[in-house]
Amino acid sequence: MRHVHSLALAGAAAVLALTLAGCGGDAADEAGASGSGDTGPIAITATDNSCEVAKKQLAAGTSNFKIANNGTKVTEVYVYAPGDKIVTERENIGPGTSADLTVQLNAGKYQIACKPGMVGNGIRQDITVSGQANHAAADPRLGKALTDYKAYVNAQVDDTIAKTKEFVAAVKADDIAKAKELYAPSRVGWERVEPVAESFGDLDPRVDAREADLEEGAKWTGWHRLEKALWKTKSLKGQEQYADQLVKDLDELKAKELYAPSRVGWERVEPVAES
Repeated sequence: MRHVHSLALAGAAAVLALTLAGCGGDAADEAGASGSGDTGPIAITATDNSCEVAKKQLAAGTSNFKIANNGTKVTEVYVYAPGDKIVTERENIGPGTSADLTVQLNAGKYQIACKPGMVGNGIRQDITVSGQANHAAADPRLGKALTDYKAYVNAQVDDTIAKTKEFVAAVKADDIAKAKELYAPSRVGWERVEPVAESFGDLDPRVDAREADLEEGAKWTGWHRLEKALWKTKSLKGQEQYADQLVKDLDELKAKELYAPSRVGWERVEPVAES
C-alpha cells in the first residue's frame, strides 16, 4: 500500500530541481517574513499509549517536528486534515529513536496521530493552524512544475482506469488467463501516483489493501482480493462485485480535487522546494 516516493515524485523532484536553480536566497528571505510557520522543532513524544504534541497552536507556513518514540513498539506519525486526508507522514520510527518531520500547513484544523505498532487510527491530538502561509509556491517557476506534475498524475490515473476496465472485463468474463495477463499492467499507473492517492482517507486501503493489512471487521476489496482469486483459489466465481467496486473506487479517485498544485502537489515536493 504505502511506498517511499514513486517515479511520479522522482519526476516532479527533477523538474523542481531545475526550476528552482538560480532562485538564490529569495525563497529563504520570504520564509523569514510573516507566515513563515513554526520552525521549531516542536516536540512530539510517542509511547505505546500516548501521543503528546508540545505545541498545539501553530502559525501557517512550514512547521518542523521532532518525534521521539519512547515506547516499546515501532511507531509512525501522521498529520491529518479534515476527513482523514493525509497531509504527510513519517513511518518506521523504532523504539528509543527519533525522527524529523517537516510540513507546510495552511490555516485550519488538523490532527497529529501516533500509531504504535503502525496499526489502527492512532492516538490523536488536535492542532490549530492560523495566519497566512508565505512560501515558495508563489514563484511562477514552482507553479509551472507543480502544474506539470498535476498533468502527469491525471494521465497516470486515466491510464490506470482504462487498463483496469480491461482487466475487470476479463474477470467478469471468467477468463482467468486473460485476467492474469492484464493484472500487472492495470496497476502500473496506480503505483506511480499512490503517494498522492494515499492523501484521501480510506481510498488507498479500499483499492490496494492486502489481506494481512485488514483491521478486524474491515471489508476486503481491491486488486489484491482479485489477485488471490486468480492465483490462489483459481476461481473468479463471486468476484464480479469486487471487480466493479475497483473501477468505482478508481473513478472516485479521478473525481476528487486531489491534483491541485496549490495543496497536495506542494506537500509532496516541499523537501525539494526547501533546498
